[in-house]
Amino acid sequence: MALEAGSSGRGGSGWGGGFRCLMRRKQVDSDRVRAEGQAQLAKELNVPELVAIGVGSTVGAGVYVLVGTVAREHAGPALTISFLIAGIAAALSAFCYAELASRCPSAGSAYHYSYICVGEGVAWLIGWALVLEYTIGGSAVARGISPNLALFFGGPDSLPWILARHQLPWFNIIVDPCAAALVFIVTVLLCVGIKESSFAQGVVTVLNACVMIFVIIAGSYIGFQIGWVGYKVSDGYFPYGVNGMLAGSATVFFAYIGFDTVASTAEEVKNPQRDLPLGIGVALAICCALYMAVSIVIVGLVPYFAMDPDTPISSAFAKHGMQWAMYVVTSGAVLALCSTLMGSLLPQPRILMAMARDGLLPSFFSDVNKQTQVPVKSTIVTGICAAALAFAMDVSQLAGMVSVGTLLAFTIVAVSILILRYAPPDEVPLPPSMRESFHLNQECDAEKDWDLLGDGNCNISQTKDVIVVVESMKDPLIEKRKHKGKMDETKRRKIAAFSIGSVCAGVLILTSSASMTWLPFLPICIGCIIGIVLLLAGLGALSWIEQDDGRHSFGHSGGFTCPFVPVLPVMCILINTYLLINLGGDTWMRVGIWLLMGVLVYIFYGRTHSSLTDVVYVPVAQADEIYRNSSGYVS
Repeated sequence: MALEAGSSGRGGSGWGGGFRCLMRRKQVDSDRVRAEGQAQLAKELNVPELVAIGVGSTVGAGVYVLVGTVAREHAGPALTISFLIAGIAAALSAFCYAELASRCPSAGSAYHYSYICVGEGVAWLIGWALVLEYTIGGSAVARGISPNLALFFGGPDSLPWILARHQLPWFNIIVDPCAAALVFIVTVLLCVGIKESSFAQGVVTVLNACVMIFVIIAGSYIGFQIGWVGYKVSDGYFPYGVNGMLAGSATVFFAYIGFDTVASTAEEVKNPQRDLPLGIGVALAICCALYMAVSIVIVGLVPYFAMDPDTPISSAFAKHGMQWAMYVVTSGAVLALCSTLMGSLLPQPRILMAMARDGLLPSFFSDVNKQTQVPVKSTIVTGICAAALAFAMDVSQLAGMVSVGTLLAFTIVAVSILILRYAPPDEVPLPPSMRESFHLNQECDAEKDWDLLGDGNCNISQTKDVIVVVESMKDPLIEKRKHKGKMDETKRRKIAAFSIGSVCAGVLILTSSASMTWLPFLPICIGCIIGIVLLLAGLGALSWIEQDDGRHSFGHSGGFTCPFVPVLPVMCILINTYLLINLGGDTWMRVGIWLLMGVLVYIFYGRTHSSLTDVVYVPVAQADEIYRNSSGYVS
């Protein structure tokens, strides 16, 4: 019976109970929040605001540097194609995010999706990694603003004393008051309200886009005057070959990170089924178009081998007599950094709030201010931590850790799409407040069975025997077909689960083997063959079996549907895992320490305080009926 299945939601004891804790899955959060009467965030966002948040969080100052570095070292004039390929790769993750965001429109982004589709253990690690990503990302961005601002005051060390960097005499630490001040300003803005902060980010993003359009138009004018000398080099369009162009794509891929910020605001969108996919897609398309247009112009103005790796755009204009353009480009870099800083600090309070709602963190983080309808306490804590790091630490060496959280989130979102399509949760947790309704439903079902037998006096203790008698009165052929159909469905779900596991294992083995260039050729070849076999076997099985019918009713229906499943999510998993494997040992060592700390926090707090420690798991259809009958439910 369903009630007995609910034991899997309990904490348990020993290794078995600990494993069950890791596999606990929750239902779509927006439904549960309505049913339990928790405070919700203000629904103020439409497509323009979402596009502004997505573009502002994605187009950072890196584009003003990346075009020079990648063109000189990897792609040459083919830099535009590198940006295009990287944009297509990012679009794979964007498709997956768009479907999950429209189906599960609640705060938490990848943490929320993985908790619903995969389990509590993976969700906790994803949430914990994203906390690290946004904290370090915001701090790194803030420390990059003051050197650019200093150019307006005459040079690198020309900022006013109160804003300039200073070295503490006994600690060998360079503090950055300007970075900390900017973090506090953005934190206050985020506390005022999502409408106000999104408007401010929109203004900054539009100004940054205007700077990039200036670069495109002015650079095109110069290019037609000089005949686009950058494309007339003797090495041709692919001086480093196709491999160099692909290596450039892997580098510039990180310039597209940031569109996932849109998904974190899902609970604040007025029409999430329509607006979230549009916001994610349009933001990514605008970023890709701007990147490609800027790269076409700058690569054409200066031969790739003569580019300045640090200031490629400013130096390109200066070589053609437009030294004043340096100030315009620097303004764009400052605006881009400010917009990215807002995009880094915006999602983290919402992730902390989602984790606290689920009991994995103290309830302090889940408080929503009644006036501004934003998680003010979480936002203040986020701002203080980011400001402290930006003030006292040079976080440039930790910048690689930012990529780990993002790529892990991209990977698990793609896995969640496969689970949603082929083996969606067929049971959902029923909180203690709904358990009485569950028992009443069982008693009513038993009374109906007694009525079928002509006995209106229902004895609950005999319910099981009555159901057996009633079942025996039904047509045996119909029952046989139903039983066979149920067995076929169970078999299909098992094949689907095994195939998804085969895909993940194959991707991990393949990418690991291909990246271990220090090994002899034979072990690398064997590892790649094993990985390819597992990957293709899992992909073939998923293509052969039918998708689960339950996907149509999972979460909020009627939104965006990810195309080309299972091929698209599998390609997304492959690309992101390859990038993860190649981030470097030092980065993984630092991230490993952080994740280990997260495991300890989960063991000693989250595991025992989870909202799923005392729930009953019931079939999805039965849970929907219980929620409909509940007076607190709002469809």
